[in-house]
Amino acid sequence: MKYYLVAGEASGDLHGANLMKALKAEDGEAVFRYFGGDKMEAEGGALVKHYADMAFMGFTEVVLNLRTIFKNLKACKEDLIQWKPDVLILIDFPGFNLKIAEFAKANGIKVCYYISPKVWAWNQKRVLKIKKVVDHMFCILPFEVDFYREWGMAVDYVGNPLLDEIAQFTPDLNFRRNQQLGDEKIIALLPGSRKQEIERLLPVMLSITEHFPGYTFAIAAAPNFTETYYHQFIGAKKVKLLFNNTYNLLHHAHAAVVASGTATLETALFKVPQVVVYKGGTISIAIARLLVKIKFISLVNLIVNKKIVTELIQEDCNTKKVNEELKMITEGAGRDTMLKHYDELLLLMGQPGASAKTARLIVENLEK
Repeated sequence: MKYYLVAGEASGDLHGANLMKALKAEDGEAVFRYFGGDKMEAEGGALVKHYADMAFMGFTEVVLNLRTIFKNLKACKEDLIQWKPDVLILIDFPGFNLKIAEFAKANGIKVCYYISPKVWAWNQKRVLKIKKVVDHMFCILPFEVDFYREWGMAVDYVGNPLLDEIAQFTPDLNFRRNQQLGDEKIIALLPGSRKQEIERLLPVMLSITEHFPGYTFAIAAAPNFTETYYHQFIGAKKVKLLFNNTYNLLHHAHAAVVASGTATLETALFKVPQVVVYKGGTISIAIARLLVKIKFISLVNLIVNKKIVTELIQEDCNTKKVNEELKMITEGAGRDTMLKHYDELLLLMGQPGASAKTARLIVENLEK
């Protein structure tokens, strides 16, 4: 079978790569073409567009980059028609992917959606469009099944693909020595993979380093940026910069400051106490506060449906508050409480196997 995948950011590239691996196990003659990143490219097939040219964050940034977005949409549509896949597999990234789903459906291409758009967060009526343009939806958050059911749509809950990735991870026993990290406790900084979020969050993260003299700070760097790019923020600070080593960093980290997104869940699954931070454009945040209907922004809190990790959003994302919250989880009762809540999260998440289950369901549906 011919599989066309579209992933528009780093997390989608990770999940797309795992799904491709699982699809190859189900279909020995699988052929791939995709919008994605380095991890998907390592699984074979043809990379059409890298996510680094696609990921724009927030209302203002999207508006400023509309020409590029429309160009990418046009390229994807034309490529789909030319290649004629047996199935289109869309991974998260709803602003782009729902438009591609509508186009593909109109042109007789079967559409599978892996990792549901967060329609439960805002503009819930988008489910009505999803019902029309998506043939099969595969969800990775338990509460999404009930949400879709309320709108009359049956979906498959497949578990969470992060569990697959972490289960496959083998820690580097020489990590500290290889990265010259010494014996001090490590505080991990995960500022995200998008240019806008790095530029807004990393300076705040770095501003707290002087308040933790007994710790080593290390940045989980996104592979789509260079050392030179990060060093403009780091300057003379004694902070380690680590590429392609996020899981080794989390495995060894004592605590972390994390950009809101998939990384908050990864950090929790590694049982690393964390402070979650987020900053968007002024207009984007104002619109979000009017539209968004959820109590939390981090996946950790959303899944358990209560506050486990502190979320410092917009004006609260500042040196003073990040410093205060981080000190509360490096030692003492605050740290113990968060680790206890992580156990609750792990029970809700269940077992690995999301990629394999999704691949099996896709292939079974294609064979019908």
